[in-house]
Amino acid sequence: MNEDNVKVHFVFHFVVLTSQILMAGIYIHIPFCKQACHYCNFYFSTSLGNKDNFIKALLKEIELSKDYLAGEKIETIYLGGGTPSHLKIEDLRLITAKLLSVYDLNELREFTIETNPDDLKDAELIKQIGTLGVNRFSIGIQSFFDEDLRYMNRAHNSDEALSSVKRVQDAGFENITIDLIYGTPTMNDDKWKQNLDTAFSLSVPHISSYALTVEAKTSLEKRIGKGESKAVDEVQSAGQLKMLMNEMRAHNFEQYEISNFACNGMYAVHNTNYWLSKKYLGLGPSAHSFDGNSRRWNVANNVNYIKSINAGKILFEEEVLTEVQKVNEKIMTSLRTQWGLGIMNYEVGIRNEILESMKGIDSSHYLLENDILKLTEEGKLFADSIAASLFIEE
Repeated sequence: MNEDNVKVHFVFHFVVLTSQILMAGIYIHIPFCKQACHYCNFYFSTSLGNKDNFIKALLKEIELSKDYLAGEKIETIYLGGGTPSHLKIEDLRLITAKLLSVYDLNELREFTIETNPDDLKDAELIKQIGTLGVNRFSIGIQSFFDEDLRYMNRAHNSDEALSSVKRVQDAGFENITIDLIYGTPTMNDDKWKQNLDTAFSLSVPHISSYALTVEAKTSLEKRIGKGESKAVDEVQSAGQLKMLMNEMRAHNFEQYEISNFACNGMYAVHNTNYWLSKKYLGLGPSAHSFDGNSRRWNVANNVNYIKSINAGKILFEEEVLTEVQKVNEKIMTSLRTQWGLGIMNYEVGIRNEILESMKGIDSSHYLLENDILKLTEEGKLFADSIAASLFIEE
C-alpha cells in the first residue's frame, strides 16, 4: 500500500459514541532506543541488529491476534516503547499498512506516536509520520535543563526539547502532549517552576508529569547504590507535585488523572480508556493486553518473541482476574482520576466494606458526594496507599 492510500484510508471520524457501541484500543510496543535512560524499567534494546526480523514478526502477530478483541471497533492506536520514532518511516509505514489490512479503522479517534526530541529534527519526517494517520504526538521532553537530562541519561539536549515541539506545531499538529519529570536531585523548586513556565509557553494542550522513581534493577538504582548518582528526595518530590497541581490549575489545565493534565478537554483517549477498563490489545515484546476478564503479557525478549511468532504462536503469560481483583483494580485506577469511584456500582457487601475501610482514612484526603469517592489534592499525595487500604479481601 502506497503512502497516499495509507493517508486516504486513515480518515478519522470524531463520532459521538453511544454506550451500546463497544470500543477498544491497540498498543504496539517498539522495543528499541538510541540509549538507555537511567530510570527506565521498560523492556527495550539499544541494538537495532534484529530490527528487521522484529518488524516481520510484529506484522505476523497483528494477523495472529486479529480475533482477540472479538470484533470491537478500534478507537485508539498507541505506538509506544521504547522509542517508535527511532524506527525508519518505511518501518512505520509497514506497520500502519498491516493494521489497515486487518482492522476496520473508520472510527479511529486517536493515533498517538511516542517520540524523542532528538528524532524530530527533520520537518519532512514529521510530515511523513502524519501521512500514516498519526494525529497525536507524545514528546518525551522530561526537562528543559541540560543538567537534568544528563542525570537521566536522555539522548537529547534542552535546545532540542524546545525546537522539537515547535517543529511539530509548524507541521500542523495541535494535539501534542509532552512528558515532564520532577523530583530529580538536580532540579530545585525554582528550576521546576521554570520547567513548567516553559511548558506553558509552548501552548501544548496536554502535559503528563511523573515523579522520578528508583525502580528495581535499573541503572539509576545501581548508580545510587554505588554513590555515582544522588538519591531521590521524596519530600522534594511531594513538594514539587503540589507545585505542579497549583500551576496547572492556574493555567486552566484539568488534572483528570494524577499524572495527566489537559486543557480544553484534550484528554488522552487511549490512556483514559485504560482507566475506564476498556479492552485493549498489546502487540510486541512485553506488551500487555486486556479482554475484560483476563490480562496477558508477551515475553519481554526480542529473540524469543521473534522465534515464537515465526513458529506461528504468541508467547505470553496470562492471569484470569477474579471478581475481587476486578474491583480492586477499579479502586486503584478510579481514585487516580477526576471522575472518582462510584461506590453505588457495587453490591451491598462490597459497598459496605469500602465504606468501613474509609473510616481509617484521613477525612481531609477524600470527598464523598452522591456516592462518588474522590481524592482531594492532599489525598492525591497518598493515592496508592489510600487505594490499597480500600482493597477488598478475597
